[in-house]
Amino acid sequence: MTITYKSREEVPLKEKWNLEDLYINLQKWEEDLKMIELLANELKTFDGAIHNGIQLYQFLTTQEKLSYKFNHLFAYAMLKVDEDTRDTTSQSLLERARALSVKISSATSFFLPFLLSLDEHTLKKYIAEEKGLTYFEKDLFESFRYKKHVLSKEQEALMSQFGEALSAPANTYAMINNADIKFGEVTNESGEKVELTRGMYSKLIEDENRDKRKEAYKAYYKPYLQMKNSIASTLAAAIKNNVTTSKIRNYPSALEKGLFADNVPKEVYENLIMATKKHIAPLHQYSEFRKEKLGLDELRQYDMNVPLVSGVKQVIPYDKAYDIMLRALAPLGEDYVNTLKDFKKARYFDVRETPGKRSGAYNLGVYGVHPFILLNHQDDLDSLFTLVHECGHGVHSQLSSQYQPQITARYSIFVAEVASTVNEVLLINYLLDNEENEKVQRHLLNHFIDKFRGTFFTQVMFAEFEKLTHERAEQGEPLNVEVFNTIYETLLREYYGDTIVADEEMKYGWARIPHFYRPFYVYKYATGFASAIQIATNLLKGNEETLYNYLEFLKSGSSDYPLELLKKTGVDLTSPEPIKNSLAKFKELVEEFSSL
Repeated sequence: MTITYKSREEVPLKEKWNLEDLYINLQKWEEDLKMIELLANELKTFDGAIHNGIQLYQFLTTQEKLSYKFNHLFAYAMLKVDEDTRDTTSQSLLERARALSVKISSATSFFLPFLLSLDEHTLKKYIAEEKGLTYFEKDLFESFRYKKHVLSKEQEALMSQFGEALSAPANTYAMINNADIKFGEVTNESGEKVELTRGMYSKLIEDENRDKRKEAYKAYYKPYLQMKNSIASTLAAAIKNNVTTSKIRNYPSALEKGLFADNVPKEVYENLIMATKKHIAPLHQYSEFRKEKLGLDELRQYDMNVPLVSGVKQVIPYDKAYDIMLRALAPLGEDYVNTLKDFKKARYFDVRETPGKRSGAYNLGVYGVHPFILLNHQDDLDSLFTLVHECGHGVHSQLSSQYQPQITARYSIFVAEVASTVNEVLLINYLLDNEENEKVQRHLLNHFIDKFRGTFFTQVMFAEFEKLTHERAEQGEPLNVEVFNTIYETLLREYYGDTIVADEEMKYGWARIPHFYRPFYVYKYATGFASAIQIATNLLKGNEETLYNYLEFLKSGSSDYPLELLKKTGVDLTSPEPIKNSLAKFKELVEEFSSL
């Protein structure tokens, strides 16, 4: 049984991350804040004063020094807030860090318009004058790609002032979703009514008792229905902000703005949706099979996560989960496994759910320090997969930081999901290969199908929701509760079929998705999953070339565009093959499971 902690103080030290690796005390944080403010003021003095390579180099090195310090400062504030989102002291640190971010943006807003006012010949002359600029050369010329999307110096200065206001919808939703939200009540094992938590929900929605699932489902959605208008307002504002910014910056659409940094053609996004819908039949069949296997007259949303193989619910304590992970990832080599052993010893993790702690899980790589990994571990199979997933991100961060200079150490989100999902595919293969009990094997197969469904199909559905809602905003059409409900419910039917009977809560799924406040992000889970299936398949064949290329990919940071980095691993997402292969794999899994 999972241990429930009533406060953060109860959690053992070894299961809490060590933020002293960032700042030994608050005084050091305050000292860095003052230093960053001085550096920001110094950067301002370069406005109109860059006339040669030496001055350009001085500006860029000062900016990189500031960036290094600010990333540490912001990471500390964010991690402190996420430990307990109710803590006003931590909130204050984060607010000050955000305000400082706006000040930095304002101080440097002149630079991109200045850079793009130069011709290529002048920039090359500056680089010839100051050899140190070769470090920045690729980045400088990459900026020219943005030329038609950068405004005048005065307009950029004005836009930088709106940074905090434009992020307000996302920040407001984060506070609603993490700090303010109160779920309904559920009945505990003693028959008492207790307030539902997210951690409890993830367990109860898989309970074999249908009444418990229904009760948890209703309690979980209760606050989202109560706050539907407020949440619809924050989401509509976030979408409209993005659409407006895209227009101001001369992008053909918000979608193309979202794909521009990664240099991904919109066809990759659109083909992902089209290919998935074209081959959606196995997912519909799986819904029908689920209804039949559960012996239900009506399949409801709260029936979609209960395991179809009963009596094999596994309790996997955190330490055991970690050991399983180390064995499962052996195909990635001894160095990879040893890196993860070091992660645990050095307390890079914050493991347990506690009141006020941010929900979910993430990895935050901090250049010059190390990754910090937030978990809400529940001692179950899902938590094992989450651990393996986030450690994929963590090692990716670690290796990119070790092998890349600061300027290219931070990898694109597009490639991030590859590293995490390769780990998940290796884990499921390890678990299936090392399980002799046929019933447990069926349970694991069922679990992987549901994981596939959530990481691939659901994310593609979310990606289409984003596309459709942004297109409505671009056409000047209203966005409100009814519009979001209609779009979301229609997509649910298209993706999951008519087998599922709709209830009032089902169409409000959009209200609980924080990723919608990071536009055109979720599709990367699906492309990452498809890429990972291909890479992991080759790794499991013992292909040494694949292993070498994949580890090189993990060390590459952002040294090339994401699609190019993936091509080096043997995955070409500009072709439909990786997507088609993944969909064929899903069909194969459903057929195998159905036959059992």
